[in-house]
Amino acid sequence: METTKLISELTALTYQNIEDAEDMLQKSMDELNWKINVNIWSALECIAHLNLYSNFYLPEIKYGINQDITPTDTVFVPGLIGDFFVNSIRLNEKTKKMKTPKEMNPNGSVLSKETLNKFIRDQYDLISLLDDARNVNLNKTKTAISISKLIKLKLGDTFRFVIYHNERHILQAMRTLYLQKKKAA
Repeated sequence: METTKLISELTALTYQNIEDAEDMLQKSMDELNWKINVNIWSALECIAHLNLYSNFYLPEIKYGINQDITPTDTVFVPGLIGDFFVNSIRLNEKTKKMKTPKEMNPNGSVLSKETLNKFIRDQYDLISLLDDARNVNLNKTKTAISISKLIKLKLGDTFRFVIYHNERHILQAMRTLYLQKKKAA
């Protein structure tokens, strides 16, 4: 896929995630913390989960961009492992529930609207990194992944994973808010 097109698509999706999070800021704390049952995340827990991933990936992406010395490439070709991870979290008709690593599971956390504010700040940082990535090689620049520093993904795959993962859980949060509203009616 064309590198500039990929970065533009991911930037647009990140702006949509910001807009959805800003809409959630208008909800009450009761709505944001409502859960259908104790094992299913509240809307705020969905966002807290994304913040935990941002804590790892944003510095990792920044480091990769700062280390890049290769000329940019006009075409991004997904890697085999990267594409596997992206396809496993990408929303489609075959989307499956996934097991969350213990350290990334916010279930039962005490959360506030600061959770949403942090997410929004992180998304603006992500947009800035996407902009910086226009000047690096998304194929040759590598980043570690949260489950193992031994596995490295192409920077383009890392961006795709992080942003599609954000989309997945933003929609999960919005679905939870919808179910809460439906149940209250």
